Order: sequence, then structure tokens, then C-alpha cells
Amino acid sequence: MAEIVSFPDTDRANGLLLRSLRDGVLRLVLNDPPANALSIALLEALMAELQKAGSDADVRVVVIASTGNVFSAGHDLKELTAHRADEDQGAAFFERAFRLCADLMLKIAHLPKPVIAEIDGLATAAGCQLVASCDLAICTDTSTFCTPGVNIGLFCSTPMVAVSRAAHRKQAMEMLLTGETIDASTAKDFGLVNRIVPKQYLAQVVFKYAGVIASKSPLTLKIGKEAFNRQLELPVEAAYDYAAKVMVDNMLTQDAQEGIGAFLGKRTPAWKGE
Repeated sequence: MAEIVSFPDTDRANGLLLRSLRDGVLRLVLNDPPANALSIALLEALMAELQKAGSDADVRVVVIASTGNVFSAGHDLKELTAHRADEDQGAAFFERAFRLCADLMLKIAHLPKPVIAEIDGLATAAGCQLVASCDLAICTDTSTFCTPGVNIGLFCSTPMVAVSRAAHRKQAMEMLLTGETIDASTAKDFGLVNRIVPKQYLAQVVFKYAGVIASKSPLTLKIGKEAFNRQLELPVEAAYDYAAKVMVDNMLTQDAQEGIGAFLGKRTPAWKGE
């Protein structure tokens, strides 16, 4: 029987978001079932927690999970629709909501620590965008994914940015143009998720992966995540030039010296983050 993974008593970042920290792994849990919609309040809570995590030396890896049967249904359509009664027909509020969501996805991309999505259930629209924005994604075998905006006359344009960078081009277009729901196996084939596991082992597997990553040099992880995202934006020749410079700078860090010395000396490295 596999070990049951438990976390410390959970603190409420606010009523919509739960947080816990264990062995360098910060777990942020969307807690607004049944939909876990990305309302302004939930987006702001996530942004605040990620902002703090970025500079917290005790946090090595961040996991974003959820309660209930839906990982996230995306933007809160009721909240958006309520603002159609505004004088500008909701334009200012819509801009605020979509900008805040985009800023959250950029925060994940620029966070100097890896972020893992733990999905159990449906991830749709901006919820699917959240999955695609994370560095790794692990889901249950019953999880499903979609970008269904086309079905309601609102193309998933901002989710498209993350999904088209995670999934293969034609598969991303298939999701965006049809709005159809795909299962976990198809999501893995498309490139949206890394692993599929049975529901009862999800937390255990995610924590295992997070623990492996958390055991590495935090400085090296920061360098690597930034370099990975940056080189993807460059032509291949420029990418090699950039990556070579990163390697030189990385070699000059104390952690690289310590890690190589530990490897040659057959001992466990003691990371300093320098």
C-alpha cells in the first residue's frame, strides 16, 4: 500500500485559497467549489501567495491544486456578466479581469521556482490556461480539459497563449476551434500534462516529484527555469549563444562548484543558493 501523503495544518490565505508548506513544497489549493472559478478575489489571492513565495527561502517548489471535482472552470462568468450593467457595459471590469489573469500566468512563468499543477477533475478555459502555464502538470486518469469559449461566442484568446505554448500547434488549434473536451490520455498526447496517475495516488506522486526538485540547488533551478523560457523565444543560433553564456555564469556560482565537487567526491552536496 502506498504511503498517504499528509501536509501540515492548512492555513487560509483567504476563504478562497488554502496554503500549506512541507519540506520546501508550498501547496496552494483553490477552494471555491464547485467551479473554483478564477474570480477577481481568487486571482488576487493567488498573485499574493506567489509574490511571497518568490522571495521565501523556505519555499523551493509550488504546487497548485484544488478542492472538489473541478480543478477550475476558468473566469467567473457570473461575475463578468454582472458588470454588463456598468456605464461602459463592463469594458473596464473585463479589462481588469483579463489583465489580472494574464499577470498571474506571467507571474508563474517568471517565478524563480518551479510550479506544478495538480489536477483532479475538469480544467476548462482559463483553468486550462492555468494548467498550461505551470512548469509541470500531473493529473488523475479521470481529469478532462477544454478551451470551450468558441461554444459561447467568446474565443479563448488568452488561454490560447499558454495552451499553444504547451500543446503542439495543431492540437492546440483543435481544442480552440472545436471547444470539445479531451480526456487525460489525449491531454498527455497533446503535451498539456506530464503524468497521469490514479486518483488515490495523485498527492503522493506530485509530492514525490516536488520533493525531487526541491532537493536541487535553488539557484540552479532559478537559472534553469529562466533560461529555458528565454531560449524558446530565440532563433536556434541565438539560443545557443545565450545558453552558452548562461552555462559560463552558472559554472562560476558556488553551488556549481559545490555540486561538481560533491559528485567527484561521491558525497551529498550542501547547497548555499549562491
